[in-house]
Amino acid sequence: MTHWIETLLAGSCEVPHCASTADWWPRHLARSRETPDTLAQAILGGHFADRVGWAFASAYQAALRALVPDLPADTVAALCVTEKEGNAPRAIRSELRGGRLNGSKRWTTLGPEGQLFLVVARDASVPSEVPALRVLRVHAGQPGVQVDPMPPTPFVPEVPHASLRFGNVEVAESAVLPGDGYLRYVKPFRTVEDLHVQAAVLAYLVREARRLAWPRAWIESAVAQLLSLEAIARLPPLSSATHIALAGALAGVTQRVAEADRYWLATGEDEAAVRWRRDRALFDVAAAQRDKRRERAWERLAPA
Repeated sequence: MTHWIETLLAGSCEVPHCASTADWWPRHLARSRETPDTLAQAILGGHFADRVGWAFASAYQAALRALVPDLPADTVAALCVTEKEGNAPRAIRSELRGGRLNGSKRWTTLGPEGQLFLVVARDASVPSEVPALRVLRVHAGQPGVQVDPMPPTPFVPEVPHASLRFGNVEVAESAVLPGDGYLRYVKPFRTVEDLHVQAAVLAYLVREARRLAWPRAWIESAVAQLLSLEAIARLPPLSSATHIALAGALAGVTQRVAEADRYWLATGEDEAAVRWRRDRALFDVAAAQRDKRRERAWERLAPA
């Protein structure tokens, strides 16, 4: 039997209180070392989280390592894409020119705690109407890197964000990740992150369901949904067929969440129930983009 299934169905339903990233990070590290499989890391992170925020944080770290497998395991990493005008390729103004990075980023997840930033920037050495993007490894302690905490978000406020500024930061050639920054990293990460985050939060809900004695039928359905996400995670993240399969799986997750809402209401003012009502908005983030992804996938697969 798959290890994470045994943990979800037979492991302890009680987990330690976790109030800060300083509490969460060593626990996440301990769990992530149990398996090299990043989706399993996300699921275990969700199971051992006492709230949605830490399930999300563990999933985010696992997803980054699915995207860039050689990231150091003991380092808080972040993918830095979004700028003042958004995160589309044409919105990226940060620039790598002559081995120096200049620019800024917003809403960098775990930014205040970040040790290694994967920064998406224009490559000034490639003249093109469409920006040629690269992903650069930048350490938080490098000269010219400024990290400014941003206000907490309305949901999962425990997970901090930061705005970043890069002033003439030196970038060695070895710190430039291979391949097109958008097609190889930014675009697939949307799919990879969806898989890991949804799996982690669903695993969190399974543990809470066992703790609060929700119907076994709900737990069975949720675990089956997790197995579906695990299978999809093995598929190419840019494939239209993958996106259609993922859309179906996420529809199932949405149904499980809607059912869970009713069980949470019956829980009353349990501390976890109060946090859930605050944090469930996480499931609505990027919903419009997911809908567009599904529609484009069907269009690409339509016979000519």
